[in-house]
Amino acid sequence: MSTRKPKKPFQDPMVEREKQKYEFPVPSREAILALLAKHNEPLPFQTLAAELGVKDERDEDAFLRRLRAMERDGQILKNRRDLYGIARKMDMVCGRVTGHPDGFGFLIPDEEGEDVFLPPREMRQVMHGDRVMARVTGVDQRGRREGVVVEVLERAHKTIVGRYDARDGMGFVVPGDKRIAQDIVVQRGDEGGAREGQIVAAEITSLPTRHRAPAGRIVEVLGDHMAPGMEIEVAVRSHDIPHVWPDAVTREAEQFAPEVPAQASQGRFDLRDIPLVTIDGEDARDFDDAVFADHTGGTWRLIVAIADVSYYVKPGTALDREAYARGNSVYFPQHVVPMLPEALSNGLCSINPHVDRLCMACEMQIDGSGKILKYRFLEAVMRSRARLTYTKVAAMLVDKDAALRREYADVVPHLETLHGLYHILHAARMKRGAVDFELPETRILFDEHRKIKRIIPLQRNDAHRLIEECMLAANVCAAEILRKNKVPAPYRIHEGPTAEKLNDLREFLTEMGLSLGGGDKPQAQHYSKLIKAVEQRSDSRLIQTVLLRSLSQAVYSPDNIGHFALGYPNYTHFTSPIRRYPDLLVHRAIKDIIARRATGMTPELAKQQGEHCSLTERRADEATREVVRWLKAVYMMDKIGEEFDGIISGVTNFGIFVELVEVYVDGLVHITALGNDYYHFDAAHHRLMGERTKQTYRLGDKLRVRVVRVDLDEAKLDFEIAGSPPAGKRAAGAKRRSAEGKHEAKRAGKPSRKPRGKRRR
Repeated sequence: MSTRKPKKPFQDPMVEREKQKYEFPVPSREAILALLAKHNEPLPFQTLAAELGVKDERDEDAFLRRLRAMERDGQILKNRRDLYGIARKMDMVCGRVTGHPDGFGFLIPDEEGEDVFLPPREMRQVMHGDRVMARVTGVDQRGRREGVVVEVLERAHKTIVGRYDARDGMGFVVPGDKRIAQDIVVQRGDEGGAREGQIVAAEITSLPTRHRAPAGRIVEVLGDHMAPGMEIEVAVRSHDIPHVWPDAVTREAEQFAPEVPAQASQGRFDLRDIPLVTIDGEDARDFDDAVFADHTGGTWRLIVAIADVSYYVKPGTALDREAYARGNSVYFPQHVVPMLPEALSNGLCSINPHVDRLCMACEMQIDGSGKILKYRFLEAVMRSRARLTYTKVAAMLVDKDAALRREYADVVPHLETLHGLYHILHAARMKRGAVDFELPETRILFDEHRKIKRIIPLQRNDAHRLIEECMLAANVCAAEILRKNKVPAPYRIHEGPTAEKLNDLREFLTEMGLSLGGGDKPQAQHYSKLIKAVEQRSDSRLIQTVLLRSLSQAVYSPDNIGHFALGYPNYTHFTSPIRRYPDLLVHRAIKDIIARRATGMTPELAKQQGEHCSLTERRADEATREVVRWLKAVYMMDKIGEEFDGIISGVTNFGIFVELVEVYVDGLVHITALGNDYYHFDAAHHRLMGERTKQTYRLGDKLRVRVVRVDLDEAKLDFEIAGSPPAGKRAAGAKRRSAEGKHEAKRAGKPSRKPRGKRRR
């Protein structure tokens, strides 16, 4: 009889976490990856189960489901011999596909690393947005990693929105999202009553392969191509933005009374005697923040009260699941897709005047230098004294409008106090060196038929800035209490420039006779100092645009690395839980801290939530940009042939983008319309230069253009240069021209990015 001891199961480092999460725990993902790494070779299911101590049938089924989930997430791969291995060790790259209208695409890796080029033959089997696993096969002629799709991990689209087209006895849906290059084949009988040219939604019934186009059936006819509001219908569906309330959500929302129940106020701090006011835009319908300040003994007391959405939207409810799926409200011109039903967003969770509202309040004590001496968070009940607008507040505080000051006489003294505190906070912000880009933003004015009447620049006044400073202060305190209590939650983080972007930026600034301080690790104050130094220059907008493009996009993450642009070591979003799910998560975490109870949140879950909310935010931004582009294209339809002054807003290897000064619309001057010359693209200096003429077109240059074409399907405008040579032409000595020409040739072909506009903080 053998005396050999049975082999001990592989130790799971996350066993306690799994026991807390599941009634019948199975080996964690970390344990599975560690075991595969230990063996350094793919393993069969039986070996994995045996070494990880998985025995009975129930546990084997659960373990198999975990392996499949890890396959879907691209962590592991099962090969043709049914062996499981670590995906990255099998030279696999997992990520999301970004398509291009010309048929090719790129795989954006989940983890850090270069994008993988997917040629048209590979893109035939996938669509824009799909998550795939690809194998890198080599490097193409342009030096890009090239790959082949091994497995589609997740399909991004169940339905496709586009224009119905019937030809050659067949029907097709031409996707509205031009990043999806395949038309959807619609068999006879699946047209759903659609007519030629109408906008429809098609459910995909047959997925694309290398040899077959995707097929589908029309499940909804949205309407005619140019119908008012159709652009929003298309954008909402193209980006899979949830916009229909599930029945369970509607039922939950209907259960709430129209006013705050008396028992809900019990045990809360009573702020109803404090003259808090809301200050928002004229067309705002939901009010999620109110402010108050007083000044005694050399210090200031600031109260920022935020609607207590977390009281009504509990974890695990249908309301919560839908709010998480939406991630945020989406603000289109004259239309909103809210994160919460109207009964909450415009009712119980909106701080309407003269009614009781539940709130989470941040009370701060601030000294004369703008330093927050102490703070506390309160679960409270409040009553707004007035619903004010930015325009009215600025008129009362700056213009001293007598009629308005009489109308709001009971709150004017407190507004004056807030205004004084604003100046202190703003001065502290400037001293801290926060980056404040002054780039133009616009507002669209419509006529009664929902056509653009005018596009006007947005004017920020002291009331806008006052509210911004108050919200920043509350957000900083929220981040600080999370940090002190080590609670996993979504911080709002913003990284500085990468080494590559910093190198390109310094090269550009050197040519402009400028420099950025900070060496290899510039900070916000270095950016701020440079912006202030160039604010009176004629090319200030150019320099600020290039500085902006050197920075990354702010995201949500539990990894608290600080906010580069704002110059804060700790920062989060606390002030808008009506329209941002991360703010709701922060409220819940702070309530747990106040009540001294465990949050139940893990770093892994917080990371997952942060990534999801960052994704829904980008989704909303992309959808709204598409709608605005289409509306502007319609606006320019009757202006073909007209000339406008413009500023070069983007430079690429195929031409220059020009924004029209008077109407704030941009279009392309293709490189073939620049004149009879060979133009070379210099990405580092954001310019195109003619080889023979040395004619230069650079970001920020002024020139006059003629509108020659408007493409509504693509929402694109084509311009050509009108009249005399543009102001961007730069004559220089032959020696300098020769050096520039060599540099242009060296840099030609490097991709550039179109302007993104002001970053959300």
